[in-house]
Amino acid sequence: MHEPSIEKIVPEQDFRTMLQERAAPFLAVCAAPGGSAWTKRRFFDLSVAADELESFLDDYGARTNRTYSAFTEWVAALRGFALAGMSLTHLVRRLPTYGVLDRLGERRVAAIDDLGQALRFVEEKLREIMGALLDEGRGIGVTDLSRGEGQAPLDRSVRRFRLPHNVDLDRIDDEEQRIAGVAAKYLEACRLIEDAGIRLINDEDEREAFVRGTCTEETARLWEATVHNLQSSYDTHVKNTLLETGDPRLPELRGHIAAALHTLEAVTFLVHFVERHERGFRSDLADHALQRVVPRRDVRAVTLNRLLVWAREFMLSGVELAEALLPSYTTASEAVLRLADGIMFHARPASLVVAIVQHHGTPVELEVCGDTCNAGSILELMVAVGSNPEAREFIVRGDERPLRDLVALFASNLAEGGFEDLPDALGYLGRR
Repeated sequence: MHEPSIEKIVPEQDFRTMLQERAAPFLAVCAAPGGSAWTKRRFFDLSVAADELESFLDDYGARTNRTYSAFTEWVAALRGFALAGMSLTHLVRRLPTYGVLDRLGERRVAAIDDLGQALRFVEEKLREIMGALLDEGRGIGVTDLSRGEGQAPLDRSVRRFRLPHNVDLDRIDDEEQRIAGVAAKYLEACRLIEDAGIRLINDEDEREAFVRGTCTEETARLWEATVHNLQSSYDTHVKNTLLETGDPRLPELRGHIAAALHTLEAVTFLVHFVERHERGFRSDLADHALQRVVPRRDVRAVTLNRLLVWAREFMLSGVELAEALLPSYTTASEAVLRLADGIMFHARPASLVVAIVQHHGTPVELEVCGDTCNAGSILELMVAVGSNPEAREFIVRGDERPLRDLVALFASNLAEGGFEDLPDALGYLGRR
């Protein structure tokens, strides 16, 4: 028996009435007279309001409705540009406090200028998107407001204060290891970004080909997530510790991370905008309207030449700092690991070696028969060991803490008899 659809079709006129009521406060903000300054709070409030309205539209299937699809896409575009503006406003305001500009030397002026121009571009396009949204809203009978006829929201003042930090300030524990781990992860993130070959490109066709092939939304999100995780690791394990208060290099490294992160946030929002709309709205007419307001070539130019190149510079200019921190918080050592009779170095024990290295977070080099590899990479480790199947002895070099655990692992016959054979110090392997 045919079952009726559980979805009910809402007449467009009925939905128009609902949308008029729901969108009125938001459209009043979009129609506010110009001249008021864009603050981080205003960008944030606008992005939240746009997100709520977009969710409402999606709940009713407006994105796939001929009448309301273009209106929905304008709201989505506005949300993305508001988020980009929030990241850039925060970055431009805080950049002088990060300590990054000093390491840029004469390039600091260009960095400040490019980021400022990127922010002004986002603000300008956001105002134009608001105007286009109002035009679309009047066209479908959702509002009668025009630009200049609305009311700007009152900026909420934020009283800034901080309680004294006085918990565990005298407890060091494994802070040195955590700092070394952050420095090592920083260098890994730098290699990831440097390998992308990011550079200034003025030719439009070459720039389009580069960004389309190298800086997809997926890649941009990977870069952003990598740096975000790096900042989270720093804030969890290093920030407000006793060692941080005594080593000015640590907050400076945090500044490089933060500057790159906020730049990459804006990159991700702008790349998302381009990729979302490259194939157009639900109609060519709407797509042409968007292209007139926000030409994709202009977004690409800002994304690469005013943002992405500086995200790269913010990270790479901190490499020397991270390299100097590593030996300060590690004790370089070397150890020889020997397989006991009857024990083979196959995939399972190799995964335990990798787990130990990743647990400590500092680089460890393993040498087998003259071949060296990164002991924190299961692929490199298996290739090196697999290329020398008769080897019974391995040399490891790195910080003494992971080396100490590797020696204990081999002394326990690589846990081939079970995790209960491992010493308590390696208990974390059984909790993976």
